[in-house]
Amino acid sequence: MGKIISQDELVQLAARDKRNGLQVVFTNGCFDLLHPGHVRCLADARGLGDVLIVAVNSDRSVRGNKGSERPLVPQQDRAEVLAALASVDYVTIFDEPTPRELIARVLPNILVKGADWALEQVAGREEVEAAGGRVVSIPLAPGYSTTSLVLRIRNAVTTSEGAASKRHN
Repeated sequence: MGKIISQDELVQLAARDKRNGLQVVFTNGCFDLLHPGHVRCLADARGLGDVLIVAVNSDRSVRGNKGSERPLVPQQDRAEVLAALASVDYVTIFDEPTPRELIARVLPNILVKGADWALEQVAGREEVEAAGGRVVSIPLAPGYSTTSLVLRIRNAVTTSEGAASKRHN
């Protein structure tokens, strides 16, 4: 069995890990262009417990949340890159706008989101806290965001296209 698993497998494995006394940590996101900010946040999340679960928005979910031009990287590829990280134990893909239903099924000990989310906006917070778990906000690494990377890439392409057209005139 690899790290990329179905939601049903995840629910079973998380229940087993919790029964065995392990602290299960859950986080989620699009992870469209993995950058050092993501890697640092995931390492920090893993440091809070024994097992780190990462739920990845499906392509359809990303389009619904971020617009028709996203994701840039298909869901299976995003999952594969996340699964390659030493800090990540399990990766699953969810198709809904938020992972609330999945979180309610897993009921991790710790639910983690980046500090750009207000705690009261974190999907699954109520369910985790009602089950005795806690929600943790992790500070974001300054200077890193997928949106800013996409803008830099687009600007670089526009600049190089402009330079190429000037050479041809």
